[in-house]
Amino acid sequence: MSPLTFFRLDGRAVLLTGASSGLGLGFAHALAAVGASLLLVARRGDRLAALADDLSAAGARAATFVADVSDPDQCRSAAAAAVDEFGRIDVLVNNAGAGTSVPSSRETEEGFRRVLDVNLCGTFWMSQACAPHMPHGSAIVNVASVLGHVAPRFPQAAYAASKAGVLGLTRDLAQEWSSRKGIRVNALSPGYFTSEMTERDGDQLRAMVSRESMLGRFGEQRELDAALVFLASPASSYMTGASLVVDGGMSAL
Repeated sequence: MSPLTFFRLDGRAVLLTGASSGLGLGFAHALAAVGASLLLVARRGDRLAALADDLSAAGARAATFVADVSDPDQCRSAAAAAVDEFGRIDVLVNNAGAGTSVPSSRETEEGFRRVLDVNLCGTFWMSQACAPHMPHGSAIVNVASVLGHVAPRFPQAAYAASKAGVLGLTRDLAQEWSSRKGIRVNALSPGYFTSEMTERDGDQLRAMVSRESMLGRFGEQRELDAALVFLASPASSYMTGASLVVDGGMSAL
């Protein structure tokens, strides 16, 4: 059997959050390309519908569900929708995210809590909602960040705290669920990639990445897609509780 077959997700049902924009768009296309059936989850229904149409036109099976992952009830409803559509959930990709870049002395309670509610609490609520529907051999991929591993170069206390929390949550869920439920739980920690979030501070960020990473550039979507497919697929069957850092060497400096 070719090693490439272990990267396939044929016949597997994937619930992908944060699918309507940014990295999530690329993840959706990558997962569909390796055979996955997708439930696309985000807050913007019009964008989800357009993405589902694109994937369906390319021959993939894709359904949509509008939800805010910071609401546990909506997470449970999304998991139920995936089960109604596919009968089970084989892979959960917790990609939904929010961020701010505000000096800590000026951060608001509402802003700080919102970032943690989406990035950290949302990851937990969705994992908790999906786990009962995930058979032995399933996988959860939590999208963390290089800023969970190293100090941010810009003021991002809420974002950095939430992503460090995602790494701790990943280890705990892996400890709880890997042997007992047969669900592997890993994190994907991107560095700086072109997305809606990074383009807000584009020139400043690109200058920083040029100085402070070994490869000296932003990553391309395809370079992260490959890492996601690895963690979501049987190719990573002996990995759990780990974080795969894809950051152009930033955390190694």
